[in-house]
Amino acid sequence: MELLQKTATEQHKALINKEISACELVEASIDRINKLDDTLGAFNSTTFDTALETAKIVDKKIAQGEKIPYLAGIPLALKDNMNLKGVKTTCSSKILENFVSPYDATITEKLKENLVPILGKTNLDEFAMGSSNENSAFRIVKNPYNLSKVPGGSSGGSACSVSASEVTLSLGSDTGGSIRLPASFCGIVGFKPTYGRVSRYGVIAFASSLDQVGPITKTVEDNAILLEVLSGADCNDETCENVPVEDYTQFLNKDIRGMKIGVVGSVEEMLKGLGSEPYYNQMKEFLKQNGAEIVPIEIENMELALPVYYIIAPAEATSNLARYDGVKYSYRNKDAKNLEEIYKKSRTEGFGREVKRRIMLGNYVLSSGYFDAYYNKARALQAKLREDMLSAFTKCDVILMPTTKGEAYKIGEKVNPIDAYKEDMFTVGANITGVPAISVPFCFGKNNLPVGMQFLAPHYAEGRLYRVADFVEKHKEGK
Repeated sequence: MELLQKTATEQHKALINKEISACELVEASIDRINKLDDTLGAFNSTTFDTALETAKIVDKKIAQGEKIPYLAGIPLALKDNMNLKGVKTTCSSKILENFVSPYDATITEKLKENLVPILGKTNLDEFAMGSSNENSAFRIVKNPYNLSKVPGGSSGGSACSVSASEVTLSLGSDTGGSIRLPASFCGIVGFKPTYGRVSRYGVIAFASSLDQVGPITKTVEDNAILLEVLSGADCNDETCENVPVEDYTQFLNKDIRGMKIGVVGSVEEMLKGLGSEPYYNQMKEFLKQNGAEIVPIEIENMELALPVYYIIAPAEATSNLARYDGVKYSYRNKDAKNLEEIYKKSRTEGFGREVKRRIMLGNYVLSSGYFDAYYNKARALQAKLREDMLSAFTKCDVILMPTTKGEAYKIGEKVNPIDAYKEDMFTVGANITGVPAISVPFCFGKNNLPVGMQFLAPHYAEGRLYRVADFVEKHKEGK
């Protein structure tokens, strides 16, 4: 267990100093998954044999005196909406429960090139639609800090697996907060990169204009190292921009004196009376005491980011999920007598309640009578929010926001879908505008559960986020 509690940076140093072997590290991870995961529910499937094969290659290179990639031999888990050739990609849905991917996602190829052992595929809200990981077709993921609480979603399995030290690193996808929210609830670091920074090729789409893959780690340094591995242009993904990839570690161990931290007036109004309010105020004071300048700013209509999201995202999901019709590779009802019954019965039985709710919502806002009233207006407001967000960054370096409304809540507590949707109120803005955002652990709340805080930066300014988050991580003692 002591070995698994180490960060990726510490594990790398131990590997190259021959204090441990990659096989020992992977075997320790396997043992811990076998011990804990029946309770936690973080994994949908495991790939222990191939992970050990990768570890053996790493050990051989070290023995021969060869230089290894920084993350070589470090145990990692993939969210189960990311393709790994020859392994099931289920999206935690009955409709894809037997789908075996015929190819690797671009991010998976990059991990393999860097000799990162992939231990398995992690549980999620079905098709990444949810903020609690209660919507999986297979089982609910538990919060490692309190098994009666949710881990957050939709990347709950990825966050849980890192928080519980089942693996050292994981990948999540973030469409409206699905990396940052579980990172906050599970006391770890979650990063949503700029839209276009990381390839989405081979990642099952929820909302194509909002989805982004990002790293989930124990520390900011590990996160920066993993994002550099994941980033870069990809000819298979036209939305993936050809922007130079930086060495993000150059932004670590820096002071924040003189940094301008924006605080949004409308966000602070939204926060009043919520569980995160006192911790947000503590963070503002912490930043101020350490030399940062707190700059009041305004982003007009920021409170409308949530309804904009819940029009655009379901509309895109409706289109993306139309392919799962029971005809080709998805679940098919065996009793259907004609094509119409195949469609109707297969989709009715294959999709869970939340996915069907969002498909219906998406069809509604795209219908001829409501397309202009809802979808076109949402797109127009999205463009205005993006413009206002970029304007705000002319006044500040980064923007501070809470990640969540409060601490992790009880499993089964959010019965009303609207209550569940409101959990995304502080995270969807980054997806709607395409800017990068990070959630970093800040303190423990009144229920002794982790509370994360969120920072946003301009497009492709990920380094600013690592600078401020690294400082918070290293100087937050007593908070």
